[in-house]
Amino acid sequence: MMLRRLLPAVVALIGAAIVSACAPQTVYVPQPVAVAPPPIGQACDSRFQVVNQSSRTVLTLQYSHSSLANWGVDQLGQNVLPPGRVWNARASNAGNYDFRITWAGGGAAELRQVNICLASQIIVTNRGLIAR
Repeated sequence: MMLRRLLPAVVALIGAAIVSACAPQTVYVPQPVAVAPPPIGQACDSRFQVVNQSSRTVLTLQYSHSSLANWGVDQLGQNVLPPGRVWNARASNAGNYDFRITWAGGGAAELRQVNICLASQIIVTNRGLIAR
């Protein structure tokens, strides 16, 4: 007698399992975390140009966020920046940056605390670096 009562319950349970296996399933796919955009009117375009207006070739160019203690790698790599040439770059974050170049034949120049959101060019002159 117990088997008669148990059998319909087992059949119903198996039927429900089969139906639920065919039903669409919700799958969780992690999404990247969105960073809130800066307030309107405060967007930062971190692109800039290094313009060599000096009479010498620039051998190395280093820049880093002013909060860091080191200069980082030479951004020109195996390239150089001859007089009259322009090099395009983009800073990874908003804020103040420090710049350092070395010239062929010796000598170096530094420029510190440049707000990359306001400056679009770093000008290399025979006297040093200028942000514009």
